[in-house]
Amino acid sequence: MKAVVKYGEVDGAVELRDVPVPTIGPSDVLLEVRAAGVCGSDIEMFRHRVSFKVNVPVIQGHEFCGVIVEKGAEVKGYEVGDAVVSETAAHICGICPLCRAGEYNLCPDRLGFGYGTNGAFTKYVRVPQRCLHSLPPGRSFGEFSLTEPMCVGYNAVVEKSRVRPGDAVVIFGPGPIGLCCLQVAKLMGAGPIVLIGATGDDTRLELGKQLGADIVLNGVHQDPIPVVRELTDGLGAPLVVDAAGPSATLRMSIELVRRNGQITKVGWGPGPVGFSLDGLISKAAALQGSFSHTWKTWEAVLKLIGEGGLRTEPLISATLPITEYRRAYELVESRQAVKVVLEPVD
Repeated sequence: MKAVVKYGEVDGAVELRDVPVPTIGPSDVLLEVRAAGVCGSDIEMFRHRVSFKVNVPVIQGHEFCGVIVEKGAEVKGYEVGDAVVSETAAHICGICPLCRAGEYNLCPDRLGFGYGTNGAFTKYVRVPQRCLHSLPPGRSFGEFSLTEPMCVGYNAVVEKSRVRPGDAVVIFGPGPIGLCCLQVAKLMGAGPIVLIGATGDDTRLELGKQLGADIVLNGVHQDPIPVVRELTDGLGAPLVVDAAGPSATLRMSIELVRRNGQITKVGWGPGPVGFSLDGLISKAAALQGSFSHTWKTWEAVLKLIGEGGLRTEPLISATLPITEYRRAYELVESRQAVKVVLEPVD
């Protein structure tokens, strides 16, 4: 079967290869991939700008759903032919305090699909049963392939943040995660919501407006500070979500957050911060990291996608076969696309 494989630790070391169909264990299923989303981290792996270890060679892709075509002898509650989506924690130890507390997304031994173990930019992938969730009816595989980034947004805003109806929220980064955070905050009754982008983000900012942002700003040309102060009677926002990652957005987040407010950082910034964080002290503000998700988040998000409360379809700019993965990467890297969904080939 054809697969998109990262084979080396240099820029561009990704190619289409013929690989064998994986064998499964007693607690696994063999999933026929129907749709897989391209994440920004897939591009970072392609460019080899990652801040985490990649077990090369490895098949890329961690946002995926499909149909069970084979199941192990110990698999219960799922049958061949079931439509399912998979979580990303392909391997966890299962015995550390975090795993035992249900916070397996933070397991020190965690390995994710697409970088730690073989992922879904191919036709078949081996998936442990514990990663599976059944798909609600009425939505396409493409829409459900973006469940994972929506879970990242839900975890950041619902699980890790303090936000109440009527709270002003500032979101940096109109990429997929920022747009997912926006939808979740809107669903919770937050407002006004300010979405801030940068050069090349005009299309994404317009999409953010359609998805519920009250104000969209290009932070390169418009200073967010007076805008946010006017909206909040000079107090600042109770919640700032950094879904962008660079040092500059964290610095601005400290400027915009209200005293006793919270900054939730979900965007990765591999470079050093390069400035003092003492502004957090004078404001008694919290800086909260947010990473990945757990079972309860997936179940909540799937219900909301199925009912139409959270929308992934507007994020999909193109659907391409995996043979055109480089085109997909170019579209995302150049910000011509928000999300590209890849489909397998025979």
